[in-house]
Amino acid sequence: MRANGVKRLVRLKFYPRFFGFKEHFKNTAIIGIGGNLGDTKKRFDKFIRVLKNDRRFSVAETSPVIENRAFGYTKQPDFLNAVINLQTSLSAVKLLKILQHYEFRFGRKRSFKNAPRTLDLDILYFSKKVRKSEILNVPHLGVNERFSVIVPLGLMRF
Repeated sequence: MRANGVKRLVRLKFYPRFFGFKEHFKNTAIIGIGGNLGDTKKRFDKFIRVLKNDRRFSVAETSPVIENRAFGYTKQPDFLNAVINLQTSLSAVKLLKILQHYEFRFGRKRSFKNAPRTLDLDILYFSKKVRKSEILNVPHLGVNERFSVIVPLGLMRF
């Protein structure tokens, strides 16, 4: 195991995958995806299928999945993490609300900060914009220090 907590790369059906970019979307969002409860691999693939069927979005690319140790609250199973390059014409706040709905739909319960979870979706970057509010910070806080983001981002084409 490496000191940064990254244990290994995991290949799934839809990770990594380059789907291509579409011209008619106004914004690009980089979404962090994570989970450590239940069948996370199956959930990640199902989530991409759900996004691909949602006309508000176009999935341009997914990174490889990494397995890594939990941070914050560390007495929990290892996480799987990846990054999704997503196109949309929605605002960042509207995207956040939809992602939170998907987290709930996929069984996430918010019991305490950094708790184990079935699906965690974070807006890491949004169309080169900066936003700081009570409900949304873009870029996501700590994005430049987390190997669960840095490693998958570094393995994408863009």
